[in-house]
Amino acid sequence: MTLNLPNILTWLRIGLIPLFVAIFYLPDGWVPKHQINLIATALFGLAAVTDWLDGYLARRLSQTSAFGAFLDPVADKLMVAAALLVLVDLDRAGIAASLIIIGREIAISALREWMAREGKSGSVAVSFIGKLKTTFQMSAILLLLYHDSLLGLSAQWLGRWLLDLAAVLTLWSMLHYLRMAWVAMKDRPAG
Repeated sequence: MTLNLPNILTWLRIGLIPLFVAIFYLPDGWVPKHQINLIATALFGLAAVTDWLDGYLARRLSQTSAFGAFLDPVADKLMVAAALLVLVDLDRAGIAASLIIIGREIAISALREWMAREGKSGSVAVSFIGKLKTTFQMSAILLLLYHDSLLGLSAQWLGRWLLDLAAVLTLWSMLHYLRMAWVAMKDRPAG
């Protein structure tokens, strides 16, 4: 395992998960609800920033590694899944949208692993639709975590709407990746 700044940031993101989850389950009265929402939003926001930053630094500092390439998407999926599970438990996120998003992450991770083993990992590289899905998904989660009114708008309403839109984009991106994998593998000799 290579220990460099990008990998340290990825480990930090993983380390934030239990803290992020625990803040919602502190005994009543320890922290006011509004502050809990602010802290959770800040922790998730910090995790999202480290997600971008670790990849940027790995490329900029030429510190990419096989371990980092493996750990980074795992950290992302763990953070998103933890956030969605907490939000469903708090009745802030819909079960269907959350299951679609989590299920797609598992399916596409497995597809990418399989395609890499087949030497076709470029066939399922991140696409524009995948990046758009991630943008809507992260925005939705941040709004749902914040939960309070934001500039006169209901963060809850807007967050639910964006999460539903992210779920639609999730299905679309999954179909895109499956189609790309199918095209890459259809001419492969049986065996």
